[in-house]
Amino acid sequence: EFMSKEGVQDQLDKLDHDLVGLTAVKQRVKEIAALLVLDKMRRKLGFETSVPSLHMSFTGAPGTGKTTVAVRMGQILAKMGYARRGHVVLATRDDLVGQYVGHTAPKTKEMIKKAMGGVLLVDEAYYLYNAANDRDYGQESIEILLNVMENNQDDLVVAVAGYKDRMDKFFSYIPGMMSRIGNHIDFPNYTADELVQIAAVMSRDLEYDIDDAAYDTFKNYIEERMKLPYFSNARTVRNAMDRARMNSAIRTFEKYAIDGVNGGVCTVEDLKNISAEDFQIILDDILDGDSSKRIFA
Repeated sequence: EFMSKEGVQDQLDKLDHDLVGLTAVKQRVKEIAALLVLDKMRRKLGFETSVPSLHMSFTGAPGTGKTTVAVRMGQILAKMGYARRGHVVLATRDDLVGQYVGHTAPKTKEMIKKAMGGVLLVDEAYYLYNAANDRDYGQESIEILLNVMENNQDDLVVAVAGYKDRMDKFFSYIPGMMSRIGNHIDFPNYTADELVQIAAVMSRDLEYDIDDAAYDTFKNYIEERMKLPYFSNARTVRNAMDRARMNSAIRTFEKYAIDGVNGGVCTVEDLKNISAEDFQIILDDILDGDSSKRIFA
């Protein structure tokens, strides 16, 4: 009842609605939410309590939902009163690290200022540290972040994200970062079936209808694409959906505007339809292409 009243349950429901699979990730988010709810109830009753460590580490490949979860966590924190605004500011090394002496501190502090009251999500955080160069300006940015994580944890949540093996190495170099992070969440790669479900969710949100037969073709495409370099889970699905929509538009335009079928008049169903043919084009592109000479979307 308390979770519903505070709007936390709505955010958890949206997470379930927005993200396919990721059962372990969703469970971890629910556990954090439960901790916050109980902590707030204890405060209301006058019990001794302290703000739990909310800094986070998200590990996993691109396109596995890390940013989406960060956004939902920000909204949950705002609903529970642990963040003034609950917004998410995404930062990379280029946003935080300068190119000359005296440039890094202002850049880092400016990004922190933008994120205050919400979540600062540092993507591929390991690029902040250059083990081969002890004079690299990234170290200054890290020290500023560590100081803020310690002294401003009641007004800023810092989340660092990246590939698990690289993040583990980063933490070994910067133990102070590891010790300040209380929540480590690993995002596994999606299965082919889950990626098909993601395509269905995307088509629903974009108000397209995918033919039943088209799902098999799309799954074949995903299985082939997973074998190639630079596969990015849901991002790859999004790229495939964009291409399928383009193929659908070309097919519909040629049929009605150029060939003049039905007097050039198409239906609403035609405008919403994505067929097996639209996915077959991008599948053939992989099957007939040379992966050693080109990069596939």
